[in-house]
Amino acid sequence: MKKSIALVALAFGVTGAFAQDLTSKKGEPILPEAGDWGLAIDATPFLNYAGNFFGKTANNTAPTWGFFTTAQTITGKYFKDAQTAFRGSVRIGINSNSVRNMTTDRGAVTSGTAAVYPSSQPMKENVWKRSNTVIGLAGGIEKRKGKTRLQGYYGGEVGIYLNMMKDKFTYGNALVAPGAGVTNPVSVTNSDAFTGVTNIDVAPPIQGVAGSARATQIKNGTVFSFGVRGFVGAEYFILPKMSLGGEFGWGIGLSTTGASTTSWESVGQSGSAGSNATVGTTEIKGSKQGGFSLDTDGKNSVWGPTGALRLNLYF
Repeated sequence: MKKSIALVALAFGVTGAFAQDLTSKKGEPILPEAGDWGLAIDATPFLNYAGNFFGKTANNTAPTWGFFTTAQTITGKYFKDAQTAFRGSVRIGINSNSVRNMTTDRGAVTSGTAAVYPSSQPMKENVWKRSNTVIGLAGGIEKRKGKTRLQGYYGGEVGIYLNMMKDKFTYGNALVAPGAGVTNPVSVTNSDAFTGVTNIDVAPPIQGVAGSARATQIKNGTVFSFGVRGFVGAEYFILPKMSLGGEFGWGIGLSTTGASTTSWESVGQSGSAGSNATVGTTEIKGSKQGGFSLDTDGKNSVWGPTGALRLNLYF
């Protein structure tokens, strides 16, 4: 009986010692320490990749660091001590794209000329340039609990998000109003339209613009978001300073979208038979929007991956 009790006590002692031994066989600490930095990424694609080796339920495409959506955010931590970490997220994106279309030189085609094969006509180039700037910043503090490989944490953070986008259009055919001495007037036609954006308005005329019109610039309203959230999560250290975990948050979010501004140009007309026609421009503003939320959060451009399984690396 005494031997049995001794063996049980020894077993518990060994188990307890093992549970408290938070170093690897090489003496490396398992948990993050004061002065350590951390980086978190969504682990789901990596787990799917490994799981498909066994289940074969989908094509086993290798994951990359570019698997995020357009809301990709760099999320990091700095440990003040073993139980306290400062955390931050950042996203700064500056994007510019252009589309170039060829169109007939309408000013060079004489009225009444017999139709010819399009490739033999003089051509002009229309250009659509889109620029987009995105800024997301967040910062907060995290407190940790737990003395084993399983660590819980909680805390709070605040974040802002900005999105600004502008479209600019340059047309090869300048508008020419009809009138005395004008051989080939040039008006707005659907041949100047681009796919993926509304830059032409031919029927009915837009408010404040006489006749058909085309946009020269579309400036979308600036999107501004502000949020304050609390969060709670847990992670399990599978290797020294490498863990799997996830978190959820709840908080307040405010967002506004400023009024858009669109600059249009068109051939106006007054009098009879097109007399006194002129090329004019006008600017039209859109509506403003705003919103408020008090709810659990999800994946967005400020907080990084939330409510998802994370791979955490500390160094």
